[in-house]
Amino acid sequence: MKRTTIFADQALLDELKALSAERGVSVAQFVREALTAHVARKRRARRTLSFVGIGRSGKREIAAQHERLLWRKPAR
Repeated sequence: MKRTTIFADQALLDELKALSAERGVSVAQFVREALTAHVARKRRARRTLSFVGIGRSGKREIAAQHERLLWRKPAR
């Protein structure tokens, strides 16, 4: 494990101390667990869909823009 330093405002630090005390863990342990969970969620969110690119529509722009097309908000 490697030591690092972060900068946070006092309100956030107070909240971290309170939450870690409620769980009975150190602030460092609480932050490690929070960072681990956050990184895991981000990695799951970035996974590509398994069906992307399995068909041929004849439209070249779809392959290049599949992320934007798949995740855009539908028109109402």
